[in-house]
Amino acid sequence: MMEPIRAFRRVPHVSAVHPSSTTGEIPVVGEMQMMVIEAAPDFDAFYRKARPSVGRALALTLHDNDLATDAVDEAMVRAYQRWDHVGRLDNPAGWVYRVGLNHARSRLRRLLRRVPPPAETAEFTVADPVIALALEELSVDHRAVVVCRLMLGWSETQTADALAIRPGTVKSRLSRASTQLERRLRHLRDA
Repeated sequence: MMEPIRAFRRVPHVSAVHPSSTTGEIPVVGEMQMMVIEAAPDFDAFYRKARPSVGRALALTLHDNDLATDAVDEAMVRAYQRWDHVGRLDNPAGWVYRVGLNHARSRLRRLLRRVPPPAETAEFTVADPVIALALEELSVDHRAVVVCRLMLGWSETQTADALAIRPGTVKSRLSRASTQLERRLRHLRDA
């Protein structure tokens, strides 16, 4: 039997839910109400397969594991809410990546308005720290293309759809990023 997904939603000015309700609603606590939702089997399989890779891709793109975790979780919730549409896309993981990246960028903009940037950069997982530093020097837009194309193995079309850009822009950004990475990592090739 599949484990139900527990989700929270705001309920404006509701004081109680009738105990005989058949919607799976649990009585209101404060302004939050807990709903028990049965996950669609195809979404469950998608979630288990796509969440780890999209989460890693966002962590590499954003250089912040916590922000990436928050972003992929938010994007997966939105994908679940719109699964009838998202599940029919050619690359639903690309949709989740784009939504997660947009969520993270929006959150960063809000934070930057309030708090000065931290002195330390967040840790993320890349096998070679030299490569991690070279990736860090790329802009977020260029790094996102590198992560999607080279690390996730997505096609130009899938990457373009995920980032809401044209395939030509994917090629251009990948070319520029590759040139910059090659210059930065030339010593590894010569060794």
